[in-house]
Amino acid sequence: MNVKYPSDLDLRRLLRFEPDSGTIWLGDRRMVLMHTAALAALRQDLITSVGADHARRLLTRMGYACGLSDAEYAIKQRPNESLESRFLVGPQLHMLEGAARVTPVKLNIDVAAGQFDGDFRWDNSWEAYAHRRHFGQVEHPVCWVLLGYASGYTSAFMGKLILFKETLCAACGDDHCHIVGRPIDEWPDGEAHRMYFTDDSLMEKLAALQSQVEALKSSIAPEPQSGQLIGQSSAFRKAYTLMEKAAKTQVTVLLTGETGVGKERFARALHELSPRNGAPFVAVNCAALPAELIEAELFGVEKGAYTGAHAARAGRFERAHGGTLLLDEVGEMPLPAQAKLLRVLQEGEVERVGAEVTRRVNVRLIAATNVDLEKAVREGRFRQDLWYRLNVYPICLPPLRQRVADITLLAQAMLTRFGALHDKRISGFAERALQALEQHDWPGNVRELENLVERGVILASQGGMIEVEHLFPHLMDAKQTSLNAHGQLAELPSPSDDDLSARILDSGSSLDDIEARVLNHAVARAGGNLSQAARLLGLSRAQLAYRQKRSLERDPGPATGATPLD
Repeated sequence: MNVKYPSDLDLRRLLRFEPDSGTIWLGDRRMVLMHTAALAALRQDLITSVGADHARRLLTRMGYACGLSDAEYAIKQRPNESLESRFLVGPQLHMLEGAARVTPVKLNIDVAAGQFDGDFRWDNSWEAYAHRRHFGQVEHPVCWVLLGYASGYTSAFMGKLILFKETLCAACGDDHCHIVGRPIDEWPDGEAHRMYFTDDSLMEKLAALQSQVEALKSSIAPEPQSGQLIGQSSAFRKAYTLMEKAAKTQVTVLLTGETGVGKERFARALHELSPRNGAPFVAVNCAALPAELIEAELFGVEKGAYTGAHAARAGRFERAHGGTLLLDEVGEMPLPAQAKLLRVLQEGEVERVGAEVTRRVNVRLIAATNVDLEKAVREGRFRQDLWYRLNVYPICLPPLRQRVADITLLAQAMLTRFGALHDKRISGFAERALQALEQHDWPGNVRELENLVERGVILASQGGMIEVEHLFPHLMDAKQTSLNAHGQLAELPSPSDDDLSARILDSGSSLDDIEARVLNHAVARAGGNLSQAARLLGLSRAQLAYRQKRSLERDPGPATGATPLD
């Protein structure tokens, strides 16, 4: 069977070098250019430290993950071409990535029927070369990463596990490598190879040992129950350490920071770490309560205290008795309520609206605000004595733009939560999406990140990845402009490009004339099909219409071969 590759120009265009940012991209997947000597050293260390069998598992799974990632391009690229042409994206990408020269020998594929039978020849396998260099000629095939790639790519394309086996290997003295792939259940020894695509038993042993260590540690010192807080940045750890120290005491804590930084989450974590964690945690947003009702909400009301008070009702202080009360947006509290709050803090007693007796309350108070209370005191909007009472133990929570190292951790945790909430299985974030998240300035902080991730989960396809357009739709409208503005498309001109540019300059024609001729030539070549002409030029139909309209406005005379666009 003679399998002919289609042009790989569409795949070459996916590869971009961005020297300004220090990154290489294959579409929206970040790549790394590595020395084969470094990869060979890694193989050697793995084989000598954990043995050939475990090394094979690890390297096969690494290649399998690469194949799964590249398979996504097979789904997106060449949507209107044949099944064979779409499948050959994988071998062509494998060659572009420098793995080996891949020559299809046989390819029978039927995705609907779940049938696959393929033979491929590999020349110049980097893995065979690396292994032979360190270990000399061997008796068994060793292209484990490359086999993992072929199996991962084909399995994702077919929707079932396809096992590739190496029948010839250059590391064994053959002049090339040869692989054969079929569904794993069609191989007599297929089940024996399934272990290379499941969790490594060595990793399972390490995980079991780690679990035992954690169990021993927990028996000595129980782990805190603050799982809702996620972060490892220095700014986050500083605030978290302050919170941990305050949790074991009864001190009043003032949480400050921009809106959306997670003040209520910190307050809940503080409560969970405190000796009061078995009692209620009550949160009240002072800014959301009308001024005339805030006292009744905080301190309670007696029956008949005012029109509509048909029954006695406990306030938030009484409901939080023995536990923790969070007064969020305390800076928005009206002055009369501030005076009563100060008395409660000083005396430990509340007096319901319309009552003649006081009630003792035992409450740990946490106040939170995004207002500069010191400035509010100077402006007469906040009582100075209450400010002193609240500002015993201030903790300033950092904005998300100062926690760049935490963005990916937070986004992954939110992805898990919103995936379960909306019954969506999302495989993760595309690297371009993660880069966009880390470069965003986050005026809305963690709350804004939550909103973006939830939107991404909703917009992403089932089983797919969250792309940058799912998070920031407006970025895609100016994608080309943004890429050029930041020097992200660093393609060097070829000699033929230079020759074409020189001929254009020597022709004496203006740039407007050249553009008009190219537009008309594209329309003529497409036989008047404007959509096809736009594709030839790498434009949308609307962009082609705009450019030709502009050309006609500059030169209202008849244009040879052109068809005016609506």
